[in-house]
Amino acid sequence: MKRKLARGEIAAGAWISSGSPNSLDLLRNFAFDWFVFDMEHSPISIETVSHMVQVLNGSEATPLVRVSLIDQGLFKSALDSGAQGLVVPLVNTVEEAERAVRFCKYPPRGIRGVAGSKASDYGLTLGKYIRNANDETMLIAQIETPQAVEEIKGIAAVDGVDVAFVGPSDLTMTLGLLDDRANPRVVEAMMKVVKACDDAGKVAGVMATTIEEATLAVQRGFRFISLASDMKYITMGAQSFLETVGRT
Repeated sequence: MKRKLARGEIAAGAWISSGSPNSLDLLRNFAFDWFVFDMEHSPISIETVSHMVQVLNGSEATPLVRVSLIDQGLFKSALDSGAQGLVVPLVNTVEEAERAVRFCKYPPRGIRGVAGSKASDYGLTLGKYIRNANDETMLIAQIETPQAVEEIKGIAAVDGVDVAFVGPSDLTMTLGLLDDRANPRVVEAMMKVVKACDDAGKVAGVMATTIEEATLAVQRGFRFISLASDMKYITMGAQSFLETVGRT
């Protein structure tokens, strides 16, 4: 996925919020480039993350984890479980972005500890893994507040930040607009993120919860695009079937 983005292509994925390895096992059959296992806003535990990483064994989809905060222990557990990148919420400053990079990289670039875990085939390929992990592991910084938008040029320029990912719901809320995600102020903020990423040679990402939002994301220059979540797909499917018998 990282090389696909480097070629200027779009990487489309989905959030896994249900905590169901069965849902993931089904969705892995579709052409998603990545999946995020959400440990911030869902009941997914590190044990479940480990199981879901194993579900993706042999798949071309990249396993990512959204941690709940910038915490060395959380980063270590998620990466040791086999995640190939982290989504980090509420990155508001350059210092926070730099701290996130340190937690996710091995020395000398960072302070990640070494262990023979799932990421290195339980130590069987540890040497190979630690030689490649710093280059291969992705860091996706979430831009969710007016402060983060104000600091976006600096955040996007941080070495080790691969994607600046707009969380449109939180950004809308912190702008004082509640759920008005289509508000021009939200769109303006989103476009500042795209511009900063283009200038820094980085990738802008966004969450799209509808097909219309996904279409707009592509038009606006986002290339790391979340196409809703497993829970959203269940909701949309159920609604569509019920509509055929007059139920709404």
